[in-house]
Amino acid sequence: MKIVRRVGATPRERGSATGQSCPDIFELSDGSFAVIGREATLELDPELPPDAARADYERIVIITRDTLVRAKKDIPDV
Repeated sequence: MKIVRRVGATPRERGSATGQSCPDIFELSDGSFAVIGREATLELDPELPPDAARADYERIVIITRDTLVRAKKDIPDV
């Protein structure tokens, strides 16, 4: 599996000049997406709705609204 491309604006384009806050979204060679975000599993796991589940190997991460909104134009409809 390889990173094919960034989806959305670079962290620098979103104002992260220091590299300290760099949420990011990447499209992978298998069509999946990888996300860099703040780890929040312990904080948000109890908040998941009853019809949501998380496997032991999965983590909940937070990305900024700006990161996702700027990526919207690059996410395929199909």
